[in-house]
Amino acid sequence: MPKKPWLISVFTDNAGIVRFEDVGIDLCLKVETHNSPSALDPYGGALTGILGVQRDILGTGLGAKPIANTNVFCLAPTHLNKELPLGLKTPTFILNGVHRGVQDGGNKMGIPTVNGAFYFDSQYAGKPLVYCGTLGMLPSVINGQPSHLKIIEPGDYIVMCGGKIGKDGIHGATLSSLELDAQTPVTMVQLGDPLTQRRMHDFILKARDLGLYRAITDNGAGGLSSSIGEMAQLSGGASVHLEKAPLKYPGLKPYEIFISESQERMSLAVAPEQWAELQKLAQGYLVEISHIGYFNQSGYLEINYHNQCVGLLELEFLHEGLPQMQLQAVWKGQGAIDLWTEPNKKQKWDLNLSTQARVGVIQDYLVKALAHQNVKSPEHRVRAYDHEVGASTSLKSFSGVTQIGPQDAAVQSLHLYQDKNPFMGVALSNGLAPHIAQWDSYQSAQYALDEAVRALVAVGADFNKLALLDNFCWPDPLPGNKNPDAQNKLAHLVRASKGLYDLAKIYEAPFISGKDSMKNDFIGHFADGGEVKISALPTVLVTGMAHVEHILKTQSSEFKCTGDKIYLIGHRQPGLAGSVFDSLFEIPKLKDKSEDHKLATVFAEQNKWVYQQMGQAYKQGLFQSVHDVSTGGLLVTLVESCLGSGLGAELKAQRIQDLATEAPGLFVVTVTSANESKIKDIFKDKVYYIGQVIDKVEITAEVIDFDLKPIQVSWSLSDLEMAYKGDKW
Repeated sequence: MPKKPWLISVFTDNAGIVRFEDVGIDLCLKVETHNSPSALDPYGGALTGILGVQRDILGTGLGAKPIANTNVFCLAPTHLNKELPLGLKTPTFILNGVHRGVQDGGNKMGIPTVNGAFYFDSQYAGKPLVYCGTLGMLPSVINGQPSHLKIIEPGDYIVMCGGKIGKDGIHGATLSSLELDAQTPVTMVQLGDPLTQRRMHDFILKARDLGLYRAITDNGAGGLSSSIGEMAQLSGGASVHLEKAPLKYPGLKPYEIFISESQERMSLAVAPEQWAELQKLAQGYLVEISHIGYFNQSGYLEINYHNQCVGLLELEFLHEGLPQMQLQAVWKGQGAIDLWTEPNKKQKWDLNLSTQARVGVIQDYLVKALAHQNVKSPEHRVRAYDHEVGASTSLKSFSGVTQIGPQDAAVQSLHLYQDKNPFMGVALSNGLAPHIAQWDSYQSAQYALDEAVRALVAVGADFNKLALLDNFCWPDPLPGNKNPDAQNKLAHLVRASKGLYDLAKIYEAPFISGKDSMKNDFIGHFADGGEVKISALPTVLVTGMAHVEHILKTQSSEFKCTGDKIYLIGHRQPGLAGSVFDSLFEIPKLKDKSEDHKLATVFAEQNKWVYQQMGQAYKQGLFQSVHDVSTGGLLVTLVESCLGSGLGAELKAQRIQDLATEAPGLFVVTVTSANESKIKDIFKDKVYYIGQVIDKVEITAEVIDFDLKPIQVSWSLSDLEMAYKGDKW
């Protein structure tokens, strides 16, 4: 992959740092998970998750300002009708808790939550996946120093600021590395305080601008043990005096003080001559700071308590001493994942029905697809997040004249942070496809990566200036008596990693940060004593960030004008496996249609060419609307574009397979009649005319059934909206 000059720092700091445009600011992005805590205390787990990743941003470089949040939840369906083992929270309780936690962690911090997703599968009943992400802005230079560099001098003070230390933060890191059972105590979950963190946030950014500290990092997993242990590498050693650390209450043992992950805390390296001024500033912000030791060149991390050395660790051993694990992976082929629940019984797609009866089945298919919990509108949940605070959200989660049209990615304006390009922005997206792992985790990971990239391209971001993050959440891949299929799970992990690597190289899309969670299992019992193990699906979340040169030249998903022509752009291919259609109906088995049962794959080179051409079309201003085809397929995509505008669509003859496929790499676009020839010239054989926008509140189409029989079908937009927005969850 060619070197990207805009990459400033990758996989070395709390977040990756990029400089898409030389306007005096850099951007940083981080996504973390808080799965185990959210299973035990959904509200507290999610709240500390979003607050923690904001501190990651605050601790990146010399201190970045969090400017936008993202979140993705993988949960059990709220209508789960299977008996839950003892000790598990209900899906609705978990959904309400994690949603409220992220809501409070963003709204009360005054940071907009602009992008995310809900994904439902019964395999997440044992442990939900709660991904929390934050975008940050970092001035490229601070007080004459490159802002991504951290320099600590021997003799600098070790300073802790923010909240006090308590027992609530003990075993947070170890909890995340264990499978859950009915006896796991809720008290292992820390509770966050966004208002305390906001005061600390404001204090730190002011201290940064005044040059009152040399380096900073957050007190995340491991508390002081990790933050000071990491920072000590920059000076060559550190001596900590734990009795100087502020406590919530007396009685904590030295090791508890050192490893506690109590929230809202950061660690600073402060020059002795700056200490008095830093103290004065902290008093003005009502932030508690404590001088708890010194950085040195000893080569050791020395832990003291009341003048007694209670710990002495050589830095080289601390950071390099753990030998790498040697594990064996065995690939058992597709469909080898052990599932807790049986797939839902599918309805037969009967080709022997009369034409009138087939019309009803086809109409019913779209209604069921829109009501599917992985398709239906999450607007009522998303509206609880403040996505406007900060006055920088250019493209929001929902837009159009109806304000219900879902968007593919969020776009944040950066005009408040620099004045060289007032139209510069950044787009944020995400992609995941854990259900595809039931066929192959290699393809599942590539689906996720392609979806994240495709969503960025859809809104007009620069395909040549994008950065990615990966978050692996996996069922336990380590061998043991309770884990007989560990080698297969590990093989899925290997194949997923290879999938990301192969596609990222072709797209020339660098990964700048990432995180993993490898123990997403629950082991327990039912009321009758029966044993059960529930393992989460192998899940890869890919988060995308890309440069937007001009925020007024981005595009939203809803149709704009009657008479606009509707085109499908991308590499068309057969394959309904893994689609929403496949989850609802039995795919007819016809001799000459075996490709319908296949899994559509990511054709990387073709997609790359299309994504580059999308940039050319954007530069010429050819699009009236753009919406990428994803969950639910082409027909659902068209409905979403109609609902966002209140306008209907008249489609030319379309095969049901083409309407239902979720093959990656496709876009639905609208153009004026004057621009039809131009997009045909740009996209060559990768563009297909499929209909036009009409001034009616309906969608009409001639649907070609599996046996090639043409059937005239129409849907009322009001009925489709009811399915899409009704039955709140």
